Amino acid sequence: MGDPRGAGAESGLAGKSDPGAPAPGSASLKGEREEPNQGSVLFLGGNEVKSSAVVKYSSAPPQAAFARLQEKTDLKLPPANWLRESAKLGPAGATILGNSKKGKPFSSFGMAYDFIDSIGNDVDVVSDSENIKKLLKIPYSKSHVSMAVHRIGRTLLLDDLDIQELFMRSSQTGDWTWLKEFYQRLIDQKWQRKKKSKEHWYQKAILSKFLYYSINGDGAAQPVPPEEQHQEETTEDQTAEAGRVSWPAPFEMPSSLSEDASASNQGLKNDFVRNILWTFEDIHMLVGSNMPIFGGGRYPAVSLRLRDNNKPINVLTGIDYWLDNLICNVPELVMCFHVNGIVQKYEMIKTEDIPNLENSNFSTKVIKDIAQNILSFLKANCTKEGHTYWLFKASGSDIVKLYDLTTLCEETEDKYQNPFTMPVAILLYKVACNMMLKKNQNRKHYGTIRTLLLNCVKLLDKGRHPQIIASANYMLSELFQLDEPKKEEGGEFPLNGNSDESYSEEEEEMPDSDENGSYSTSSDPPDDNKAVAVIKSVGELSVPEKYKSTHQIRPSCAFPVCHDTEERCRLVLNYVLEGLKSVDSSIKKESDLPAADPSTPIPLKYEDESTSVGPECLEKQMALFLDKMGSFREVKHSSQSGMIPGSWQYKMKLQLILKSSKAYYVLSDAAVSLQKYGRALRYIKLALQCHDTYCCLCTNMLSEVLLFLCQSLTLCGDIQLMLAQNANNRAAYLEEYNYQTKEDQEILHSLHRESSCQVFSWATDLSTDLECQLSISCKCYEAANEILLLSNLKGQNPEQYTQVLKRMGNIRNEIGVFYMNQAAALQSERGENKTVSAAEQQLWKKSFSCFEKGIQNFESIDDATNAALLLCNMGRLMRICAHAHCAAAVDFKREFSHEEALYYNKAVDYYLKALRSLGEREVHPAVWDSVNWELSTTYFTMATLLQDYAPLSRKAQEQIEKEVSESMMKSLKYCDVDTVSARQPLCQYRAATVHHRLASMYHSCLRNQVGDEHQRKQHRVLVDLHYSKAVKFFHLLKDVPCELLRVQLERVAFAEFQMASQNSSAGKLKTLSGALDIMIKTQSVFQLIRKELVAEFEQRLEDNKSNVESVPAEDSSTSLNKEEIVKLLGIFESRLSFLLLQSIKLLTSTKRKVGNMRIKRRRQSLPSNGLLVMEEGRQRLIWQCAICPSEQDSTAILYRHHDQEPAREIVHDSELVEVQQKIKWREKCKVYREGFPATCLNILTGHTVGLCRLI
Repeated sequence: MGDPRGAGAESGLAGKSDPGAPAPGSASLKGEREEPNQGSVLFLGGNEVKSSAVVKYSSAPPQAAFARLQEKTDLKLPPANWLRESAKLGPAGATILGNSKKGKPFSSFGMAYDFIDSIGNDVDVVSDSENIKKLLKIPYSKSHVSMAVHRIGRTLLLDDLDIQELFMRSSQTGDWTWLKEFYQRLIDQKWQRKKKSKEHWYQKAILSKFLYYSINGDGAAQPVPPEEQHQEETTEDQTAEAGRVSWPAPFEMPSSLSEDASASNQGLKNDFVRNILWTFEDIHMLVGSNMPIFGGGRYPAVSLRLRDNNKPINVLTGIDYWLDNLICNVPELVMCFHVNGIVQKYEMIKTEDIPNLENSNFSTKVIKDIAQNILSFLKANCTKEGHTYWLFKASGSDIVKLYDLTTLCEETEDKYQNPFTMPVAILLYKVACNMMLKKNQNRKHYGTIRTLLLNCVKLLDKGRHPQIIASANYMLSELFQLDEPKKEEGGEFPLNGNSDESYSEEEEEMPDSDENGSYSTSSDPPDDNKAVAVIKSVGELSVPEKYKSTHQIRPSCAFPVCHDTEERCRLVLNYVLEGLKSVDSSIKKESDLPAADPSTPIPLKYEDESTSVGPECLEKQMALFLDKMGSFREVKHSSQSGMIPGSWQYKMKLQLILKSSKAYYVLSDAAVSLQKYGRALRYIKLALQCHDTYCCLCTNMLSEVLLFLCQSLTLCGDIQLMLAQNANNRAAYLEEYNYQTKEDQEILHSLHRESSCQVFSWATDLSTDLECQLSISCKCYEAANEILLLSNLKGQNPEQYTQVLKRMGNIRNEIGVFYMNQAAALQSERGENKTVSAAEQQLWKKSFSCFEKGIQNFESIDDATNAALLLCNMGRLMRICAHAHCAAAVDFKREFSHEEALYYNKAVDYYLKALRSLGEREVHPAVWDSVNWELSTTYFTMATLLQDYAPLSRKAQEQIEKEVSESMMKSLKYCDVDTVSARQPLCQYRAATVHHRLASMYHSCLRNQVGDEHQRKQHRVLVDLHYSKAVKFFHLLKDVPCELLRVQLERVAFAEFQMASQNSSAGKLKTLSGALDIMIKTQSVFQLIRKELVAEFEQRLEDNKSNVESVPAEDSSTSLNKEEIVKLLGIFESRLSFLLLQSIKLLTSTKRKVGNMRIKRRRQSLPSNGLLVMEEGRQRLIWQCAICPSEQDSTAILYRHHDQEPAREIVHDSELVEVQQKIKWREKCKVYREGFPATCLNILTGHTVGLCRLI
């Protein structure tokens, strides 16, 4: 008497029996799920009908063969085993043999709870097989139909709604008076309970006795003794009485959402012997059935029916038998005929032949059309999820009406009087839970889950069902992924501007657009305008596709589109707040808020910062926090509000608090990206307050929670650092920090019921002191690091550990720089004559300690780049210390001290360590170049100080010069002049300056020291080399004319110095010629000076014209040091005059050599210009060779005077040689003059007025 195929067995051809088929398998255990195999196609009555059935669950024992009763067996006599348990039947025997209680009004919910995976997506209908048959027989039957319809996703749940039993309850309790009044007013004004006839109970009893006879196996009736027969009749009456429906109270709720005794009492238990997944055409139904099935021997699966031989089978009976066999996949029907309870005969009928029986002809195609039309009608009109719809057809009526009982119930005083409210809400919740728990769930289903949960919450009274409401709100908050990447929503689920659930109560009903005029309510009677939809005639259900729905229930609902992170987090916090309210409302009112501790002062806003946020206070608070974290596992935590650990309130509040903490964390992180640091600090404060409450309640911290706390403290440290670096906007940040929404206040109020939320106050206060902010940031990182170490999360989360150490190294670098800058400020404030103060030394120590710890942090994670940067900062700190130890300049006797040298050498060591840390330039070119530049600067500064303030009291001049030379060359070594970068001009200027200083030093050595000639010769070579290189680099810069002019003048001076030590006139003339060449090369310098002066002069003219105040020359970026220019021009003029004078003197002092032959030879080879001089007069040519024709210029007069004397002495041909030499020299001077800039000529001739005006 079990399932013919067993649970999940492959369905065979239901219309063709196979006597030789093997015995069917055993039934599956309760709850076992099997994937349905492909169903069979039935060819019944010439019409093709597709039907397949898969048993999903069966509690029936293995099926047994039925016993064929002998003729004349009296079925009125009860068998010996009637209404008794049997080993063959098992615990489900009474149900199988038709003596179970009447189906409960929530039978579909019981099945839905057991097969929650199928609800909402895969199944169209869930119902008792009796309800399915009743719907499909509507066009053939005049009996009434009353069913409750609920929609869960795309699934419709159908339950029998016994109005008579419901109104009987209403008469006793008064709960359903509103529906009774509505029914009497619109449907049946003279309603009265209709009692079932004796014939009904007689037929039911005789069927039960027949089935019990059929399992005896001996083929003979076994009458029951009279005393036992009376007892059994009494039992029958009690069974009939117990068969009445027991309706649950409207407000009754099971103690838990799992199946238990209370759920069974409410009719929410799955009481069917078997649950079958039946596919009829394109309709998928989960059907519950109690039909007895027999098998074995020649008949592997048959159904037994008892018929009165005097009553022919009608259409309704045939449809009933046919559908039962289809649903249970039974291929044959065995019918036993009786007359007044006396067995007459048996008849075997195949399932496919049932529609063709005499007096019972019906079209299976019509049945298919009826099923499709009814489903389309219900899907099109039962659109509001969570609402209870009532499908009603009165007896003898052809009109079928659909009412929305939820809407009608809401019009009453108590909208929760609908008894289906609680089962529907639980089912919505369970379906949503099941979808949430699926690991392979796609985000496109989130809209469906959200709709289910919102409708669940909407159905329940917040004061009566806090647990479900709190849990639903928590799941709603879980739908929003707080850690998803910031991008436009799309791809996985459709964008929809409607953020409400699909088919919500506020959604407008779309008018029916079926051109056949199906289920239109426009022609309803005026007194029945409450109906949602109406089928005007049951005959329309037989018309193919008459009610083909154009309103298909959408498989997935719209999920709200959150365009930014804040909107998403605010939705999460809104759900969290509703959940917290539900939890708090379920706790005793007398313990809502903890009593204030009289010994604990209340912190006020005007508390002195020096006592609350100072470094010492931070250390104490940090120590208390770490002590708490270290001893967390030994401390027993308790709730201040009175929650019992382990209760649903306790567990749910922990989850809600943790969710709110994560939402605030994401909000804070988003605010940081927007540079709203005041808002970010406020959000991270709320996040840490939530976490504080969680710590107070939780008895065992999970590693994920500790990791999240580490991340929160890290983010808090980042925010404090950003606040310190953006102190200019402190007022705006303070305003953002103090703002608070009502939602945040309510969440904080719920937190204060459990904790004071002050554990992390040291980390979240907005301080106005820069040092304090940096210290708080550092303490946050240290706390995060301690959590990772204490909880052994270092190895599990190496990335987080690396990030924390990086931030620790960075903040220690920031603090070290802060102290270093403070020390430099103190140094600049004190006078030069004062010694180093103790405050400066203390700041040096703090800065050095921070740098040292930061380097250790970076080295522990092998971060060579950042370690190199901190080593650079330590080098800079050493240079500041060296500068602070400069001796007071008294009487211009300042010397480079030993302390300075010590600190500069330490700086060099740190820079070299930085280079070794990097290894090579490819590791980080920018940092490598920066370290090289700083090292070059250090060497250059040390060499400059040694050169300018030579410590002659401690060292010899030669040693100092050697050290200067070595330092300068090392500076050049680390000065990269070839790599193209933003620093290249600085490197070139540094190289030019180094070469200039080295050349000047060697030049000074040549002038002031008398030594070995070999050494002097080396010095001369070095002077010339360094001057040449200096000029080369200054030429590349093209924006340092003064420096270039100064170097050229020094080169001229060096030439003069060399000339002074020369004896031969030829050597001197060569040196003078080189000096004049140097003078000529300064032409570009004067052009640049003139260009800049003219540009500045024109700019001033334009400013004067536009009445705009002119910018002072000193403030102009292109302005020149005019005083220095005038000074250099004066030197240039004097040196040029001197060179020309020396040249003429050398020419006039040349020895005269007499020799006629040589004179003749020279006269013959004398150029034409020389003859011209002799013929036209020496005086005029000499005057033409003069640099300036002005007779007022004393220099020109001097030159003319010297040129005239030799000219007068030319009286013989032998003097012509001297004249020829002078002519050649003057021609050379003429070339110089022609190539010389006009500005220089003006200066030399005395016309300096114009240039001085420009200056």
